[in-house]
Amino acid sequence: MLSVYIPRGNTLERQPVGVGNVLPDASVWIDLVNPTVDEDRVVERFLGIAVPTREEMQEIEVSSRLYTENGARYMTATLMCHSDTPMPKTTPVTFILSSHRLITVRYDEPRPFTIVMTKLGRTCPPTVTGESVLMDLLDAVIDRAADILEKIGIEVDRVSQDIFGRRGADRSRVYDSILATIGQKGDLTSKVRESLVSIGRLVLFLANEAENLRWAKDTRAQLKSMQRDVGSLSDHATYLTNNITFMLDAMVGVVTIEQNNIIKIFSVVAVVLMPPTLIASIYGMNFKHMPELEWISGYPIAIGMMLLAAILPYLFFKWRKWL
Repeated sequence: MLSVYIPRGNTLERQPVGVGNVLPDASVWIDLVNPTVDEDRVVERFLGIAVPTREEMQEIEVSSRLYTENGARYMTATLMCHSDTPMPKTTPVTFILSSHRLITVRYDEPRPFTIVMTKLGRTCPPTVTGESVLMDLLDAVIDRAADILEKIGIEVDRVSQDIFGRRGADRSRVYDSILATIGQKGDLTSKVRESLVSIGRLVLFLANEAENLRWAKDTRAQLKSMQRDVGSLSDHATYLTNNITFMLDAMVGVVTIEQNNIIKIFSVVAVVLMPPTLIASIYGMNFKHMPELEWISGYPIAIGMMLLAAILPYLFFKWRKWL
């Protein structure tokens, strides 16, 4: 789908564009969502630049993601998608700056795009340009990453309370839920961290280009602020990753301790029942000449000896604090 955004007073108006139509000269933002080959060609003819394919956008080399060609700046970043669902994922998004216009190429719907579209659809400065739209998008992407990390931190704290705050059977019932939560948050944190790394590279590239293009001082200061924000968020993501790893190790340790307790109980029961079993085996032997067979009180004595043989090991284990 091909859409353009044109300034209308104090708003930015969205207009869908068909394959056979001509792009308006006043457009400051051209948005390509799951573009077809024909839509790519429309943009290429209008701007005189090449639009990267999906395969080219998925390249991981920095030289394939951040470069200048025919006067246009190409910047590809990995953004988060569906972070509020059980199946979060990342998607490459390419930003192209050419002739003060912004071209975005994407194959999913990252939430920052919706946020910026809504914001600029309500109000935008009269002097809006592709550069200012790009700054709004990057700012929204960074804010979104911060929100995701904040939610992850809250969930990790809750998991910590479940692991260390619960006792006995109450904790045993939530093991599956705890492990599932740890796995989900670990996967989400790694994806956010990957996204922040790519955004940090993009912002650094853009900051260098801003110096060359002599952008306004306020814009360059905003880029430096973004660099600091990305750096601090990357550090926070690293902290959360380490904390999640600790939670996983703690969970495995708790499960191991409880398994050892169960095995210990079985071992104690086996030892406790061993002497009575031995005594019962002796008196169950059918030998003709056994003096105890003539005892009138032989049976109750045997029962008493079995009980005593079971109680004494139990008391000994309690005394040694093995139970």
